[in-house]
Amino acid sequence: MKLDQYTIKARLKAMLGLDSLTSKIVVVGLGVTGVSVARYLAALGFDFVIADSREQPAGIAQLREELGSIAVLSGAFDETLFSNATHLIVSPGIPLTEKAIAEAVKNGTEVIGDIDLFACSVDSPIVAITGSNGKSTVTTMLGEMAQTAGKQVGVGGNLGIPALDLLEQTAELYVLELSSFQLERTRHLNAAAATVLNVTADHLDRHSDVADYAEQKQRVFTGNGVMVINVDDPIVAAMQEESRNTLTFSSQQQADFWIGKDNGNEYLMHGEKPLMPLSELPLEGRHNAANALAALALGVAVGLDEQAMCKALKTFKGLSHRMQRVAKIAGVTWVNDSKATNIGACVAALQGYDRKVVLIAGGDAKGADMNELMPSVKAKAKSVVLMGKDAGLIEQALDGCVPVFKAASIKEAVKIAAGIAQSGESVLLSPACASLDQYKNYQDRGDKFAEAVLELAGQETPREFSTSMAEL
Repeated sequence: MKLDQYTIKARLKAMLGLDSLTSKIVVVGLGVTGVSVARYLAALGFDFVIADSREQPAGIAQLREELGSIAVLSGAFDETLFSNATHLIVSPGIPLTEKAIAEAVKNGTEVIGDIDLFACSVDSPIVAITGSNGKSTVTTMLGEMAQTAGKQVGVGGNLGIPALDLLEQTAELYVLELSSFQLERTRHLNAAAATVLNVTADHLDRHSDVADYAEQKQRVFTGNGVMVINVDDPIVAAMQEESRNTLTFSSQQQADFWIGKDNGNEYLMHGEKPLMPLSELPLEGRHNAANALAALALGVAVGLDEQAMCKALKTFKGLSHRMQRVAKIAGVTWVNDSKATNIGACVAALQGYDRKVVLIAGGDAKGADMNELMPSVKAKAKSVVLMGKDAGLIEQALDGCVPVFKAASIKEAVKIAAGIAQSGESVLLSPACASLDQYKNYQDRGDKFAEAVLELAGQETPREFSTSMAEL
């Protein structure tokens, strides 16, 4: 639950050096996180200035309506303003390598993020979930598990509601999805249970290399809570600390939570105890079984009832744009996995299939080494339809291992795939790339895919494909 204002301000001063009388605070970036930070600071009586590099920040009208007169500086960042500040509260979308921020840090300005503000403001346990792939699914799963177990739960962070806006709710448990960008400016989280689900190359346009990216992810384990470790991922397995309370999960080997057999059938297991048949998990792919195991481990770590958690799993519908079945047309199953904005997500999706699929991929590779995609494509794809900015880069990396076709748009890619796929096969949109070279975000890309697929059958696009969340 949220602490009282006196306690919050005392903790902010002790942990972050924030003082409502003496601190000079600049909130950097006015996206959804920046707006939530401004609301939070105003409610506590802090003075602050907002800086946004855009001439017309999207959230400014809403914020002025809520808070009245506030100082907003738009356009190029003012290095003097930043260096004279005691604290910069930087939104996750803004790199800390930004010149004005880096110079301010050299001059002794503290950089913090919204997650540390949140951690100073609650006394209910926090579950923190990060990873290259699956974190939104696991976060949503665990939220539904907690609700089924009778808990008042706040779910958000990088997914849905910004963390600080969750303080408006009454909650016995908080479940936060956290990105590497949020974690790189977080020092005081101390979650009751935390996990790094997996680490694959991603966001290398912001992180110097995979090791740096993994180091930021590992910050989720700061503190003394339960570590939930994926022993199938060597980078994550190496994060385990012997002195810490740890639960492990695996879809490939025996662990605390794993896939075992009972009377010839596969089960999600806790140790030697079968929890539920794998066949009753209503999601495609072995990677989603791993997601379920991670959610179960996190739930056990914070005391949720196992029967209630399994009940929630059996009715879990999954998330839009994540291995979402769009339609079955002339015996061909069309699957929207537009959320697969990196290589690891695409590989996980491909590995979940027992037979070869027609893969639609491409977009902005974000600096990733697309050669890592080739082994899984060779093993699992019948052919590949490529689109977007880095289609040529991907074609070069695949090196002729499967037939490749080029498309100028998702609509054209669907038409090409429809001419290749045969009854009993699947067409999988799993781009392995970001979407911003051609679309508003991955949701827009997925919506356009669904529209194109349903045009094949003369159907209207269902409402659940409509969404407006920004791609992070």
